[in-house]
Amino acid sequence: MNFYDDLERHGQAVALTAGDGESLSYESAAALADSFSSHLACRGLVFILAGNSIASVVGYLGCLRSRSPVALLAYNLHFNLLLKLLNSYRPNYIWLPADRACQLPDITPLFVFDGYVLLLYCPEMLTAYKDLALLMTTSGSTGSAKFVRLSYRNISANTASIVEYLTIRGDNKAITTLPMHYVYGLSVINSHLYAGACIVLTDASLMEKRFWEQVKEQRVTSLSGVPYTYELLKRLHWERMELPDLKVMTQAGGKLSAVLVAEFASHCRQKGMRFYVMYGAAEATARMAYLPWQLALEKPDSIGVPIPGGELWIEDESGNAITRSGVAGELFYRGSNVSLGYARRREDLTLGDERGGVLATGDLAQRDADGAYSIVGRKSRFVKLFGNRVNLEEVEHHLRGAGIDCACAGDDALLRIYITNPALGNDAVAAAQRLTQLHPSAFRACVIDSIPRNEAGKIIYAELP
Repeated sequence: MNFYDDLERHGQAVALTAGDGESLSYESAAALADSFSSHLACRGLVFILAGNSIASVVGYLGCLRSRSPVALLAYNLHFNLLLKLLNSYRPNYIWLPADRACQLPDITPLFVFDGYVLLLYCPEMLTAYKDLALLMTTSGSTGSAKFVRLSYRNISANTASIVEYLTIRGDNKAITTLPMHYVYGLSVINSHLYAGACIVLTDASLMEKRFWEQVKEQRVTSLSGVPYTYELLKRLHWERMELPDLKVMTQAGGKLSAVLVAEFASHCRQKGMRFYVMYGAAEATARMAYLPWQLALEKPDSIGVPIPGGELWIEDESGNAITRSGVAGELFYRGSNVSLGYARRREDLTLGDERGGVLATGDLAQRDADGAYSIVGRKSRFVKLFGNRVNLEEVEHHLRGAGIDCACAGDDALLRIYITNPALGNDAVAAAQRLTQLHPSAFRACVIDSIPRNEAGKIIYAELP
């Protein structure tokens, strides 16, 4: 049975705790989810403007339990971008904060709970694909009409796999460091609900005192983050904090420098904690690979091995499997968590499985002699300088390892290194030149006020000047 169909089995165990101290048991969460879904017509599409709140999770669970396809969006998505999505998909229902409902006047609420209201938006029903469960954006709050289509099978398979390799148990307690509408943030919620564990829902950032107060007061046992999260933790000197209940730290959402992986792995080992590096994508529901915590110091540049039930392999440009270690090629993945495909408009929700369980990741990887994989670049993030292919990801990671926060972009005429500290311009160009062995004229340091990032800390390259 799927975890969302069987919430009641965990009884009065606490499922959700909000930052204000409000708590909800598993039985109560199930009852509220069913109250929510009783207002939905069969297979009606639901838009949720999701925050890290009890109401957002209750609405999400209600959709899963009633088999109503749901799209998760940022609760603060700009109204013009929301209108664009509403026009493209014409959802039957919208579950959103009450203070935003006034933006959609003359619509009578169907259900009200904890500051959220359910609105009937479009009465015209659409027969969606029978196994379509969830629409997830890969673009944060940009309002892109492109969603990843995920099935009930995708969600259940990936969640069970994550619970297995992280050994999540009912006495664990996670805190939301990432937004719920981001696939990594949602996977933390799914996996802990699967295990009967507790989730502390907060919108506080790591830079706020109240976040760390909640971590201590709620006795949080696990913390998750993207590379930017760990850069912030380093600045905060988290290793000096007294956090006796914290046992697990996980990282995904992009490549963390090998220097920081080794640093966090070392601190965690000294504190008796486990540090996991993981690899995934929205197109694979959340996760495709993980590095066993025991190997983090030995292989800090690795994404590790396939998740339970998954398979990884590498192909050359001709589509032939690469079996030799140390040879780079495009990384492919096979598993029950591979998404159905994409949607760009309402009519695409009728489409079936277009991937057949196989995903071409677009990442370039190589495998070592022990069978562990490492990402060495992105297939589409190359420029050709003086006839030489230059991997922008590799340059970025090299510079970050040298202490230079940056973003790299460019074309075949010039590689631009975007930095926020003007004093590091010459160092950045010199480091890139040493790495590539190309003439310094191929590089230019561009000083900007801040590197544009989405809510998950990922760089938004399209917004670089």
